[in-house]
Amino acid sequence: MRISMNRNLRTILRVVAMLVVYHFSLTAATAQGLKFGYINFDEVIRIMPEYAQVESDMSQLRSKYDAEMKRAEDEFNKKYEEFLEGQHDFAPSIFQKRQAELIDMMDKNISFKNEARRLLRQAEQDARQPLKDKLKGILARLGQERGYAFILNTDGDALPFVNPEQGEDITQMVKDLIKN
Repeated sequence: MRISMNRNLRTILRVVAMLVVYHFSLTAATAQGLKFGYINFDEVIRIMPEYAQVESDMSQLRSKYDAEMKRAEDEFNKKYEEFLEGQHDFAPSIFQKRQAELIDMMDKNISFKNEARRLLRQAEQDARQPLKDKLKGILARLGQERGYAFILNTDGDALPFVNPEQGEDITQMVKDLIKN
């Protein structure tokens, strides 16, 4: 029993010693000037010259999908009105056939709307990727020049607090680089 307690005590002391060493090494690294930058990525992308073209292209693509969805909806509404007007005169088999056609048409329209949303999201991601890549290149260059350990993205409240003595907001600096 006594041997077991000695081992446990030694293990605990080792862990505490490692934690103390880790704490002091982390404190020393911070004291030596671990610097980082932070940026609002979306804010900077929105001022890039290429952003307006991406938004214009996406607006045109959205308009095309909207027009097709409107056409399909109008076509469905017309068939539905015709169905309602003639349903009392239809033979049971014709009634069931037309009802099945309407259900099929509605299902296809719903599927198309869902697919259109997915395709629009993908198209937007694909269109914005070159902007993101360009910005990442600028940030890498700036990070190297300024000696940052890393650069954080503050979008979406991902960074609720930054100690201004250790981190630097480089959003405006990057905006100025892009404008020039």
